[in-house]
Amino acid sequence: MNTGRHEFELIAWIRQQTRAHDRIPLGIGDDTAALAFPNPANCLVTVDMLMEGVHFTMPPATPRQIGHKALAVNLSDIAAMAGRPLAAVISLALPRGVPAKLAEELYAGIEELADQFDVAIAGGDTNSWQGPLVISITALGETTDRGAVTRSGARPGDAIFVTGGLGGSLAGKHLDFTPRINEASKLHEAVDLHAMLDVSDGLAADLQHIVEESGVGVILEESEIPISPAAQTAAEEDGRSAWDHALSDGEDFELLFTVSGDDAARLLANSPLEIPLSRIGTVVDGNEMQLRTAAGKVIPLPVSGWKHLL
Repeated sequence: MNTGRHEFELIAWIRQQTRAHDRIPLGIGDDTAALAFPNPANCLVTVDMLMEGVHFTMPPATPRQIGHKALAVNLSDIAAMAGRPLAAVISLALPRGVPAKLAEELYAGIEELADQFDVAIAGGDTNSWQGPLVISITALGETTDRGAVTRSGARPGDAIFVTGGLGGSLAGKHLDFTPRINEASKLHEAVDLHAMLDVSDGLAADLQHIVEESGVGVILEESEIPISPAAQTAAEEDGRSAWDHALSDGEDFELLFTVSGDDAARLLANSPLEIPLSRIGTVVDGNEMQLRTAAGKVIPLPVSGWKHLL
């Protein structure tokens, strides 16, 4: 690796920066890490890959932001299952010839977020090649005593909720968002979550996952979709409506979930969260995705969002 350091020197530097953790009796330095999890029977595993030119451009994204996002997208997946993150391993392919400082800043972004959520960095792999920067992180977590929340538990009559505001994430949120780990935990304690996921591909596209996995239909309320200020700004710049940005931009990394009508009333009366929480629709029989417009007309919901081409 021609980064001003040999690969083993970089690994040694990473090892020095990685704090010791009682969940990792054997960490960086051996062929595998040894993990000591409180409840291994309920282990959650998720992996996400970020590629330069696909998920970010550098610049304007900084290496520290890329490191943050690489771990954050994994923690957001664990939040979507109402789980608790425990550890992570990192695979990094650096463009040949980049300075060592880039790798150091990238790992600093990972470590900052890992410290915030008490995630142990257990190890990984580094390499160099002629292509762009690629980073893949595998995160491990555990379920709570109430179990994992899946996409398949939505029931007719459920209320549909989303946290935060939606749309316009390319203005910066997609690089520096905070995964909703704490919010998912509070919701899981307060009510019976029937189905949940994180909004990564766009509200409409991700809601379709719940519809398909649960075998239900939905009616969204146009007037209740929480539109972020960034979506308003994006609309002024590109001519698309702010509502369309909120529906389809993606990479909001907010929680989208369903609960019973009784639990919906509890959440609206006394939300356990310190961020906005919006009731945006209802689960119904059938398999259609519909929208009730501000004028009260029910029409098919346009579905668009991020899709990877294979």
